[in-house]
Amino acid sequence: MTSFVTSKDGTRIAFDRRGRGAPVIVVGGILCDRDRTRPLAHELASRLTAIDYDRRGRGESGNRAPCSLEREIEDIAALIAEVGGSAAVYGHSSGAALALNAAVRGLAITKLVLHEPPYGGDDDESVRGARGLAEQVRDLLHEDRRAEAITTFLGAAGVPPEMIEAMARDPKMLAMAPTMLHDFEVMGELRTGGVIPRELVRAIRIPTLVLAGTESAPFFRDTAKRIAELLPDGRYQVLDGQDHGAAPDVVAPIVATFVA
Repeated sequence: MTSFVTSKDGTRIAFDRRGRGAPVIVVGGILCDRDRTRPLAHELASRLTAIDYDRRGRGESGNRAPCSLEREIEDIAALIAEVGGSAAVYGHSSGAALALNAAVRGLAITKLVLHEPPYGGDDDESVRGARGLAEQVRDLLHEDRRAEAITTFLGAAGVPPEMIEAMARDPKMLAMAPTMLHDFEVMGELRTGGVIPRELVRAIRIPTLVLAGTESAPFFRDTAKRIAELLPDGRYQVLDGQDHGAAPDVVAPIVATFVA
């Protein structure tokens, strides 16, 4: 049964609570709602209390304008308060970048798991490419050309064409499409070209696990390793045989062991 918590600006955030034990908040990435993160939450619930939520503008959560990185951090803070005042946080993809920013803001996060945060290289070509893609998708969304925005982003991400076609027709994806701008802000795509925020990473003092799969694009492993090296209390773990959509039954035991 869906529960709700009210964020600082009055936005209602929908979440599910499963399991018993130490709480962990699951933060999804771009174009993800609770339906996408539910399988991992189910696996985590065998050892932890898993909090699986719709980021604002997705699923059953509200979307009071204007949305910003600070508002999304306040949403996580409201969830942490709801589960007792402290919690671990697991973030996947751009959700990992949101989790990283939440940890820097001093939220009561006990442990942090960053699963393939998609920061790119800091060379000029990578920065120009990331910023250019974000600008292109932003302009399409401002014209309410949602299907084209989804197609453009997923095509650049290397998603197979048949999957892109299906997602660009999916009413749920089309409804969530405007929230892609939230993720661009979280990632700093328009500001910095999506490079690793080194000073923010160095400021994180809580134990942090950074995950990447052997079958993911090489830049994911490179980024994960670099972040782990920058963290004052970081560790890096490779998931053998896994790609960016790593299997929940592989990820959950690793996260649960680290958190517990």
